[in-house]
Amino acid sequence: MSRHDVLIRGGEVVTSSGVVWADVAISDGVVAEVAPEIEGGARREIDASGLHVFPGLVDAHVHFSEPGRTHWEGFETGTRAFAAGGATTVFDMPLNAYPPTVDGESFDLKREAGERSALVDFALWGAIQPDNLERMEELAERGVVGFKAFMSPSGTEDFRSVDDLDLYEGMVEAARLGLPVAVHAESAQITGRLARRALSQLRISARDYAESRPAIAELEAIGRAILFAGETGCSLHIVHVTIGRGVDLVVDARRRGVDVSCETCAHYLALTQEDLEELGAVAKCAPPLRPAQEREALWERILDGRIPMVTSDHSPCPPEMKAGDDMFRVWGGISGGQSTLNVLLTEGERRGLPLPTLASVASEAAARRFGIPGKGGVEPGLDADLAVVDLGHRAVLREEDLFYRHRLSPYVGRELRGRVVHTLVRGMPVFSGGKVVAEPRGRLVRPGVRAETPVAGTG
Repeated sequence: MSRHDVLIRGGEVVTSSGVVWADVAISDGVVAEVAPEIEGGARREIDASGLHVFPGLVDAHVHFSEPGRTHWEGFETGTRAFAAGGATTVFDMPLNAYPPTVDGESFDLKREAGERSALVDFALWGAIQPDNLERMEELAERGVVGFKAFMSPSGTEDFRSVDDLDLYEGMVEAARLGLPVAVHAESAQITGRLARRALSQLRISARDYAESRPAIAELEAIGRAILFAGETGCSLHIVHVTIGRGVDLVVDARRRGVDVSCETCAHYLALTQEDLEELGAVAKCAPPLRPAQEREALWERILDGRIPMVTSDHSPCPPEMKAGDDMFRVWGGISGGQSTLNVLLTEGERRGLPLPTLASVASEAAARRFGIPGKGGVEPGLDADLAVVDLGHRAVLREEDLFYRHRLSPYVGRELRGRVVHTLVRGMPVFSGGKVVAEPRGRLVRPGVRAETPVAGTG
């Protein structure tokens, strides 16, 4: 009789505490043992010789647009792409789905969609809207990981931004419920007036767009959100910070006792405003890509620990919404979730990023910050969510390599390091040898609650 369900043999295991050569034994969906040369057999063995075993990525910021806009992405294609990139848990934002996740009913619709189609585990963010404060409790009861608010227009008419009073009162309620608020921090007044000025002068280029959303708009909004969080006692998370000085505002606030964290995204660590001007719409996002010195300022803060978390902010759309030269009109989102690990390996190698730091910012930090048990590491008792990776592999990314519904990505044509050989979710291989090898098995994960694991099935 086999001692374990799965044995991954002979790999280098990467955790936030170091890299060790070891076998990994898996039983009943969890890591049972990590040690050199584990004795006994298993129902399935994976040879990881010459490979690295990472914790599966935990991406706290994705947009799958389901229900309602599945033609943009959807849980099926989105989670296939993330599994191909070594991700095993994703946190889906309340937009760009329709209806957005603003109440219990819309949460239930999204959960059903995820459990029907997701290949990996998922958490759901709820929303703070001008008219849903009384619905936040029913979202909390259903298990949202927190509440998302936009301090400037979101890009879709059905997800409205909040004014100062909405945000303040939403934070009061979130603090009462014991859940964090995540904010898109840009000043609506600054960005709105600059955009209208550019459009009135028929300035619609990539540079014009970037200049309409300057660093000061981000800094002002981060500072305001921190002020509200400190006054309300709310836990705050600043999404997609693009500038080093924004990170420093968060660090300074933490020193004062404010419960605030931040993330940056892979595209801000790889691409610059120059890439936006060269690539056009495929590289448009909000906040925009910044000059190269800001990219390096972010890397400095990754390496010294001031930025704890890297996400993808995967925000796809149909190709026709990324067509044209009017950069104020085309969709402002980047499809990149499948390449997050590759980007970190590629750009990190150039800057001396230690593999344990990569494991921390891409996996452990999000699980720890948002209280998702069982995720983010490779150690006994945790879910066996793993990515087995060939670090020696380098290849130019091609459109045909992508698993998204629409094969758009600013990384196409770039040489990237690393190839995900196997991805396991709660012990079951879901992606192997370049192919999806399992049916949907994703489960909702909630703060403080482990994902349900079927009995000892390894497929």
